[in-house]
Amino acid sequence: MPTEIVRTKAEAVLNALDCPEGELSIVLADDTQIAELNTAYLNRTGPTNVIAFAMQEGEYADIEPNLLGDVVISLDTCEMEATDAGLQFEERFDQLLVHGILHLFGYDHIHSEQQAAEMKRKSNELTKLIS
Repeated sequence: MPTEIVRTKAEAVLNALDCPEGELSIVLADDTQIAELNTAYLNRTGPTNVIAFAMQEGEYADIEPNLLGDVVISLDTCEMEATDAGLQFEERFDQLLVHGILHLFGYDHIHSEQQAAEMKRKSNELTKLIS
């Protein structure tokens, strides 16, 4: 995935979320790299598709209000999930990028069905915007 395309898509998502000055990093990893992060930071075993590290949480969240955090996407898992779902790689990548960015904004799909539904709705809206 070319860097400029990823940057353009991320900027479009930030603009749509009314945060054009937001800063984030996007790390494109393989399954080995993301599995190491998954174990080290989330105490989970094995690779996953996307991990978001939000910087707007915790006691130091107000130090740099524009610094949103990091989104790590496994290109290996993205490719596998795209194939399994009958999607193009870029379509699945867009979904994961949006998903990770939404986590940086506090969206959650784990703790309640209502929050999960809201995150899914917003994710679909933003994915259509950048696809």
